Amino acid sequence: MKLLENKTSLITGATRGIGRGIAIEFAKQGSNVAFTYSSSVEAANELEKELVGFGVKAKGYQSNAANYDAAQQLANDVLKEFGTIDVLINNAGITKDNLLMRISEEDFDTVIEVNLKSVFNLTKAVIRPMMKQRSGSIINMSSVVGLKGNAGQANYAASKAGILGFTKSVALELGSRNIRCNTIAPGFIETEMTGKLNEDVVQGWRDAIPLKRGGTPEDVANACVFLASDMSAYITGQTLSVDGGMLT
Repeated sequence: MKLLENKTSLITGATRGIGRGIAIEFAKQGSNVAFTYSSSVEAANELEKELVGFGVKAKGYQSNAANYDAAQQLANDVLKEFGTIDVLINNAGITKDNLLMRISEEDFDTVIEVNLKSVFNLTKAVIRPMMKQRSGSIINMSSVVGLKGNAGQANYAASKAGILGFTKSVALELGSRNIRCNTIAPGFIETEMTGKLNEDVVQGWRDAIPLKRGGTPEDVANACVFLASDMSAYITGQTLSVDGGMLT
């Protein structure tokens, strides 16, 4: 039995890293997948083919989650194509790291828009259809940095901490309609982005984690499968840290 059979999931920022891992795991578990990407058309086409290979329906949409109108249009397009949106995963995110002394106003605003406002935009776009069907699971991607802060990432930490409060509020507002809203806070996840870092630095990070390794996109994807499935039917308003014990 596949855990997400007959569900349709909308995943933002899915052509690489954690988002890609989630999309693949969801397709393996029987979910139809609508996903967004910002610029990489080729990667989106490849992902679409790969997902369809698991016997589900899949479609990529070039869409800017930070734009309110584009998010509403996206939800309408997905509903037209797939019929329902059962799961929303707000995964789109960027970093523009710098010490506070050097962060420009533009870099602060851009990170808040892409990481936090996008969560508002997409959640707002899917709650009407979810209320009509009286079910839904919304999963917001925060970060270990949103829980503990990080020097040089005041903008990113603020955006990821904001997601925690937003999630709890949505859980309180929509619980009576059987719509659940939870957050996942990944720790050090090894993706193509971390592959460019100095190996000694990366090894130092691994050594500081109780499980002695970086996480994989699959580790995060498995937590998402749980929160998207009926196995977590009585869980809402929670933050699940997927960090190998980093914050323990």
